[in-house]
Amino acid sequence: MAGKPTFYVTTPIYYPSGKLHIGNAYTTIAADVLARYKRLMGYDVFFLTGTDEHGLKIEQKADALNITPQAYVDGMATQIKQLWKLLEITNDKFIRTTDKEHMVTVQKVVEKLIAKGDIYLGEYVGWYSVDDEEYFTETQLAEVYRDDDGNVIGGKAPSGHEVELVKEESYFFKMSKYVDQLLAYYDAHPDFIQPVSRKNEMINNFIKPGLEDLAISRTTFNWGVPVPSNPKHVVYVWVDALLNYISALGYGTNDQHLFDKYWPANVQLVGKEIVRFHTIYWPIILMALDLPLPDKIYGHGWLVMKDGKMSKSKGNAIYPEMIVERYGLDALRYYLMRAIPFGNDGIFTPEDFVGRINYDLANDLGNLLNRTIAMINKYEDGVIPALKPNVTVFDADLTSVAEDVVAKYHELMNNLQFSDALDQVWRLVARANKYIDETEPWVLAKDDTKADELASVMAHLAESLRVVALLIQPVMTHAPIQIFGQLGFDQTDSDQMQLAFGHLPEGAKVAEKGTPIFPRLDVEEEIAYIKDQMTPKLPDKVTVDEATRKEEIDFDTFDKSEIRVAEILNVEKVKKADKLLKFTLDAGDKGTRQILSGIAMYYPNFEELVGKKVMAVVNLKPRTLRGEVSEGMLLSAESADGDITLIEVPNQLENGSLVG
Repeated sequence: MAGKPTFYVTTPIYYPSGKLHIGNAYTTIAADVLARYKRLMGYDVFFLTGTDEHGLKIEQKADALNITPQAYVDGMATQIKQLWKLLEITNDKFIRTTDKEHMVTVQKVVEKLIAKGDIYLGEYVGWYSVDDEEYFTETQLAEVYRDDDGNVIGGKAPSGHEVELVKEESYFFKMSKYVDQLLAYYDAHPDFIQPVSRKNEMINNFIKPGLEDLAISRTTFNWGVPVPSNPKHVVYVWVDALLNYISALGYGTNDQHLFDKYWPANVQLVGKEIVRFHTIYWPIILMALDLPLPDKIYGHGWLVMKDGKMSKSKGNAIYPEMIVERYGLDALRYYLMRAIPFGNDGIFTPEDFVGRINYDLANDLGNLLNRTIAMINKYEDGVIPALKPNVTVFDADLTSVAEDVVAKYHELMNNLQFSDALDQVWRLVARANKYIDETEPWVLAKDDTKADELASVMAHLAESLRVVALLIQPVMTHAPIQIFGQLGFDQTDSDQMQLAFGHLPEGAKVAEKGTPIFPRLDVEEEIAYIKDQMTPKLPDKVTVDEATRKEEIDFDTFDKSEIRVAEILNVEKVKKADKLLKFTLDAGDKGTRQILSGIAMYYPNFEELVGKKVMAVVNLKPRTLRGEVSEGMLLSAESADGDITLIEVPNQLENGSLVG
């Protein structure tokens, strides 16, 4: 008996240089939706994501914090893993480019290509952007700075980041050797780069002008994978990063069973800003290794704000944690997949987000579920009747729409058109709502001779909701379970999980009272809330219980306290001290600050504190506890029950901001 067909999907590995916003999360949620869909369709799926942890920028950030690069990326990787857990990402592996197995694979590949003559030693002179981890020629710069004599002295990359002149010995990859082979592959595989506009951009902007050999190593920093035969060189971040897609499967190791099973990848999702690396450099590397190329590279657009790209520095970033805490995970995942046509840029506005929740989720889907459950309770004693065809004159059209929706949905999901697929689902939701108005069950209920028609209406509505719940499963992880639960369906019953109209279980007992799965939001209040979250601010003041006040002090005494915003970079338990947690913090100092706090019993999952921002008193005299130095105190609050909670502050506040 043949096994399941395999499906391998990847996201880019994320550069851990800061907190991820919803624009960063977009790619991973899209990949998760595709992975969930393929699993539901019977595929053996391998879903990879991870972090790209080498490079000069990481080394500089770690130096500024006075910690090792490894300690820095360890904290950031933990933070990203926690975010994926919050977003219920179902990745099968999380790769880090600091993983030993990955680094060994990179070294083997580089040495193999040196021996083959595809990589050679030379000297690089050109402009380098630390922020972009990318080299540029003078003609590629968006802006060029010249001195009074007209000599080029600097400039800006297309991203807007400053560049610096780099002159150093470097290994180069002979990209030009493979240009004809690459173009022939494009022609033979027209779906390799999606959308097609990205392919045209790659050919016209990068290949036709002449593809230069690629510098793949650096000697001016150490944080990277050393070249074994010439260890003063570390492999440039992009070659290191791209190889993760095969190193994660064991390529180049003694155990390649995953590589043999899943490679080539079926879909590799990337943001449009890194399409060049994935559709020119990556396939050429694979060609040099005599390995098959991925089936499809999909370069999606950006999630932007009205004033341009989302960024922390602009104060316009929206963070997933806030959305999930306030509105639930389903609302975030649905919005990102419905509101933004995959492949194009999408604009996030608080107005559109709140509108989608109210109209699509609360009104259309939520009301359909609530009305159906209420009517089945009222007219059928809470029991779903058997589904019979063509009892009313409207049954056939509803069934036909459902069948057409399912067929189009599969086609669109397979083509990564998630927004259009959800449009089809909501076409069925709208048709079911219209079906209620057409059949007028409240009128049928008044005529005993119409009992069969009334029963058919209830059954068709329940079946429509069953199909809708199954269709939204890849996108929304909670609503389908709630819909099945309120309708009395069983998700362990394979027949009830059939994605086709006509598998309604007879006799299911619905909930006695339906519970809104998407409560309607107050539009003005929620728009104001989201906008407020985008605006840096100090924490609100609270009223203190007078009975808890301590002896008054004068202002001069209080003013001696220095309280600053501090970001938690790492948390661990203090050895042989059950109550103490050791925090490594960025409080705006030149390096990091270590503070011990006796709150371990209140934070059993203390790792989840990484990335949070808190308030710290930073001018207390250091003291030693259990052999560890504590350089300050974290502010916390005690509830009436005696529970201790750290006081968190908005993520928009800069580390080191003075509180007072």
